Parts: sequence; C-alpha cells; structure tokens
Amino acid sequence: MQVITYRTLAGSSLIALSALSTSTAMADAIADALTNGKAYGDFRLRYETVDQDNALKDADALTLRSRLGYKTGEVSGFSATMEFEDSRTVAGMDDYNNTIGDNTEYSVIADPETTELDQAFIQYKGQGLTSKLGRQALTYDNHRFVGDVGWRQDRQTFDGITFNYAGIEKLNLDYAYIEKRNRIFAEEKDINSKDHLFNGSFKTPVGKVTGYGYLLEEDQDLSTAIDTYGIRFAGAAGGDIQFLYSAEYATQEKSDDNKADFDTEYMLLEGGIQLRGISAKLGYEVLGSDDGKFGFATPLATLHKFNGWSDQFLDTPNEGLIDTYASVSGKLFGGSWVLSYHDFSADEDSAVSDDFGDEINISYAKKFGKHYNAGVKYAAYSADDPANGGAKTYVDTDKLWVWVGASF
Repeated sequence: MQVITYRTLAGSSLIALSALSTSTAMADAIADALTNGKAYGDFRLRYETVDQDNALKDADALTLRSRLGYKTGEVSGFSATMEFEDSRTVAGMDDYNNTIGDNTEYSVIADPETTELDQAFIQYKGQGLTSKLGRQALTYDNHRFVGDVGWRQDRQTFDGITFNYAGIEKLNLDYAYIEKRNRIFAEEKDINSKDHLFNGSFKTPVGKVTGYGYLLEEDQDLSTAIDTYGIRFAGAAGGDIQFLYSAEYATQEKSDDNKADFDTEYMLLEGGIQLRGISAKLGYEVLGSDDGKFGFATPLATLHKFNGWSDQFLDTPNEGLIDTYASVSGKLFGGSWVLSYHDFSADEDSAVSDDFGDEINISYAKKFGKHYNAGVKYAAYSADDPANGGAKTYVDTDKLWVWVGASF
C-alpha cells in the first residue's frame, strides 16, 4: 500500500509540476507579448478654410490630430491593440462651426476638439481567420458603403465583433456585428446600433466580384432600418496601356418607427485608362430616389471621397443624385496629383430644380522620407440657380486644405 501511495504522490507531483511549468511558460509568453509589442503614432496639422455664398461667416480652422497606439505581440494567435486620438485647435484659430453647437454663425468644418479612445480590441489570427472584438476601424471595398472617414481629424470607428476569412485562395469573406457607430463628431453624435455587415469577394482573371448585404438599424429613440444588397465588379486589363473598369448595382429598403417605407437603387459605371503613370477615368454614379421622398443613403461610408470634396451631398437629396464625373491623376516631383470634375443632377425632377450644379477638385500630396508627408487640396462648387425663383438648397462653396503630417 505504501508503494502505491508513493507512486500516486509522485504522479500527482509530476502533474502539478507540469501544470506549473505550463502556467509559467504561458505567463512568460504573455509578458513577452506585452513588453515586446509595437508603439506607433500619427500626427496631422491641417489648415482648412470654407467660403460660402450665404449669410454664414467664412470659416478658418487650424487643427492638430494626434493618434498614439500600442499593439502587443502574439500569444497563440491572440494580440491586443489600444489607441487614443486627440484633436485640438492650434494658435486660437477656431472660427468655424464644429457641428456640435459652437460658433454656429460660421460655415461648418467638421473637426470638433476631442480626446477619446479610438481603438481598443483583442485580435485572433490563425488558419486564414482574423477576428477582432472591441472598438476598431473598419473599411470594405472602396469605402462607398463602409469606411473610416480618415479624412476628418476624428475618424469613424465601430464597437463590435468582426470576422475575416481568407483561407481559400482568391476568396475573401467578411462579417461584422456593430453595436455602436463612433462617428466623426466627437462623442456628441455617436449612434447605438444593431448592424449586420456581410461582404464576400472572389478574384477572377479579369477582376474582382464582390457581393454584399449591409443591414443597418439605429438603436435610438426612433429606430431606423436601412437594408442594402448589392454586387460589384472591378478590374484592369492590358499591357503598357491598362484599361480600368468597374460596375456596381445595389437595392435599398428603408423603414422607421413612423411606418415610412422607401425603396431605392444604386448604380455605378466607371471606365478609364492608365498609361505611363497617368490615369484618366469617366464615371456615372446614381443614388436613386423613391418618388422624390427619399434618396439612397450610405451612412457608414467615407462620404468625403465621393460626389465632390466640398461635401455638398453628405446626405443624398430626396430627389436622389446623379454624379457624372471625369478625373485625371498622376505623379509629379515625387508626389501624386488629382484633377477631377463633377456634374450633379437629380434622379427625380422636382419643382425646385433638376440640376444641382458642378464642382472642380484639385489636389497634390507628397511623402518626405519615411515618416513625413504634406499636401494641398482645393474644391470649388458652383450651385445651379433653382427653378421658379425658389430659394437655393445649395450655394457656391470654396474649400482649401493645407496639411503636414508625421508617423512612426
């Protein structure tokens, strides 16, 4: 009996020592991941001015956006990221409507002062699967439906859980559940939600085919649901001369607690060529209307990227919007330049107007060394005179941006 007891005790001791050794190894691995991670930062100092042909005063803003973060190393595929963001006016240059109630006599520059948690998530990565739980930046495709609005000083992030599967060659699958939209207006206008985002793509020899379903629901006092289903195709072909092409179609249903129901459609056709570093494109984009009562909406998009940089159409008009555009871009002195023209009209004619004007956009940006960048950008929007002598919905607007940045 004593021999059995000694053997039992010896076995138990070995198990305990093994467990202790495993626990110690895991603790050491976690400590190494925490201490051997990567700190990073990104800073952007930007001057913006807005001149509008209305009663509002011209706006001027000099703001500094500072972003600091830390990403741990991995332990069994798990890692963590935490990131803070701060936006401040500089040198007292704050003559602008910041969208949250300050200086409303000025034109809008949507960069309120704020300090907030920008990202904080735990990530798992392994066997083709990447999942994140927590607050995170999120973009799909070309940002038309889901983006981080990185142009503004307080970018858009989301609270929720995301999954990406890329374990099969040429196939990419995404799903996200979003319970809060942390928008670009500090915390004043964040929106609680119950959003389900589905996106899947497959690469073919002639381009990438993407199908998506974005089921958005605002969990506010007045619940609003917008369900969008669509398909996108984009690619390029050729040799020295590259032919660029993309096409997209989507349908959308909107409903709310007021029992209002709308159905709209979206369409994009774009073609172009690229030769010796110069790209030229022609595009036709339609955000449809339901009988002039509701225009196709993309509330999670990086809206500044589309329909002109002067941001006249962040909210699609009830009459819908047709954007016929042309752009030319290329390289110059080690930087990138863009010149584009937009002509805007209504999808549904109204008694007020069926023409929303036109816009010219110009930009130049350049990187200096490994860590620095600078740029200048200009937008000039010309509004069309309304029909029947009515009041203008849109007014002539000029916007100018000049910025410098640094990252490490």
